[in-house]
Amino acid sequence: MRVVLAEDLFLLRDGLVRLLEAHDFEIAAAVESGPELARALAELEPDVAVVDVRLPPTHTDEGLQCALTARRDRPGLPVLVLSQHVEQLYARELLADGTGGVGYLLKDRVFDAEQFVDAVRRVASGGTAMDPQVIQQLLSRRAADDRPLARLTPRELEVLELMAQGRSNAAIAGQLVVTERAIAKHTSNIFAKLDLEVSDDDNRRVLAVLAYLDQGR
Repeated sequence: MRVVLAEDLFLLRDGLVRLLEAHDFEIAAAVESGPELARALAELEPDVAVVDVRLPPTHTDEGLQCALTARRDRPGLPVLVLSQHVEQLYARELLADGTGGVGYLLKDRVFDAEQFVDAVRRVASGGTAMDPQVIQQLLSRRAADDRPLARLTPRELEVLELMAQGRSNAAIAGQLVVTERAIAKHTSNIFAKLDLEVSDDDNRRVLAVLAYLDQGR
């Protein structure tokens, strides 16, 4: 699995390269600036991009803008964004094209090696990996809207929040101390209330999360 990595802090970039290589990822490029990232994404066509939001030369949103441009040129390009803070606009903008293969993690999560590697793999395979703090902030803003999300019960919202983190039905059941059958029923209700047509369950999970996170654009 080929990765393009963008991070301007040398020690963190080097650490991520070593971590990913130790888990059998191929680092196609490890860059430190927006222009370098744009070239790497255009020329190397990686399986997944791991991108810091703020990169030189301006340290504003170069990383995100490069990722968005690359996804427009190559729809569905898996992108895992790293950020120092929860920035809701960035999360919604990344999800606005309605395709899967997206993630948003706070950099603190990078220090949990297993969680980070799992997130990269999940995003590369077309799933989602959203930081719980991002989910909580988006959830608090969206629950009161008169939009499809408002149709969900508090328990269904809780299940959807855990789905957005990329958890399986078994993991959600364990977290909420209920049966997998109960979670399956909740997920079916979520799909129905969000007007998602019958399709592959993995795809519907991604679409449900996208619908959830993309409220309020």
